[in-house]
Amino acid sequence: MTTVEIEYCVPCGFRERALDVQQAILNGLETQLDELSLVMGDHGVFQVRVDDTVVYDKAEDELDVDGVVREIREQTR
Repeated sequence: MTTVEIEYCVPCGFRERALDVQQAILNGLETQLDELSLVMGDHGVFQVRVDDTVVYDKAEDELDVDGVVREIREQTR
């Protein structure tokens, strides 16, 4: 069972970014996932996790939506 979580900072206004990433993931991987959820956070967080493994962290990398989808695809194989 593959689950993906997108945790985003509400006070920072990252909701639209999270929705864009969610849409890209659904467009590319919807049939390969069991669950995709948005998790509200704070303190500048923006992370994407696959089964508790961080595949993207705003604190470490610049956002490349296609790159995030590729990483998730790799994790679901």
